[in-house]
Amino acid sequence: MSKAQTQKVPEPQTCRQRLGPHLQGRIADIRKLWAAYGAGQEETDEGSIHEYGLSFDYVAAGTFQDQRVGYWRWQLSWGGPSDEFRFYADPGWKLTRIEYRFMDWWDGAGLELKGDDETLLTELWDWFEECGSVEAEFQKATREESR
Repeated sequence: MSKAQTQKVPEPQTCRQRLGPHLQGRIADIRKLWAAYGAGQEETDEGSIHEYGLSFDYVAAGTFQDQRVGYWRWQLSWGGPSDEFRFYADPGWKLTRIEYRFMDWWDGAGLELKGDDETLLTELWDWFEECGSVEAEFQKATREESR
């Protein structure tokens, strides 16, 4: 047997193993775009905070199997892999936690944000709330749910 035939193919990394680097990349992008927006610069070479990600929506409790509570989702990518930030809030829409989720074909991992990362995403939550997206997406999802 040749050496090429006996070499082991490395095991693919799990989402748990890939989570940290993907989160760091997302946070770096968001930090740059948010700073540019705060400085009045709507568009940068990397794009704009308005165009970052795919959607912001509300995922009602029970949408997915074993999902007991609803959350707002800032979906950044979809497919394999996909990633998103999940904003959990109390009935008055006061944030209780923010989680980053990384998923890839029958595997997924999440991490609750803390420190500067949590502060950054809390600012974005406030922005989503100020522009009416939090309420609008909640109303849309709960209207559809009651049909």
